[in-house]
Amino acid sequence: MKEIKSATTIAEIEKELRYISGIIKQKGREILNNYPITTPQFIALQWLLEDGDLTIGELSNKINLAFSTTTDLVDRMEKNLLVERKKDTKDRRVVRIHLLDKGKQIIREVIEKRQAYLKDVLNDVPHGRVDMLYDILQLLHNQMKIDKEKNNKM
Repeated sequence: MKEIKSATTIAEIEKELRYISGIIKQKGREILNNYPITTPQFIALQWLLEDGDLTIGELSNKINLAFSTTTDLVDRMEKNLLVERKKDTKDRRVVRIHLLDKGKQIIREVIEKRQAYLKDVLNDVPHGRVDMLYDILQLLHNQMKIDKEKNNKM
């Protein structure tokens, strides 16, 4: 395989990805202003929707918050009927956080609105270029997963 692009090109790619990520996060925050949840709650609800029921420890690791902070977060979400604590069916000592319908609905609505924003932004971009963008982003994500697995084995 050829040598990776110049350091300048890599720096520019990193900068563009950072800017894009920041814009999408900001748009997400604007959308969240219309919902009764905070950004950390949204992130937690997304993980629960994607991965299913999680323990506080698992959720804490996914959202990169302290265990005690995650517990407080779950307490507030439970009070707002977004999640509930459930005993694990295989081990009654384990408590899992279960996403309720209200939480699922909020996540789906917010994600749909973020996707609509992205669709509007890409509206004037030729279809083939959008497909190419998707392929490249998928390739980058897969390479990052391979790198993560490689580093976890060390």
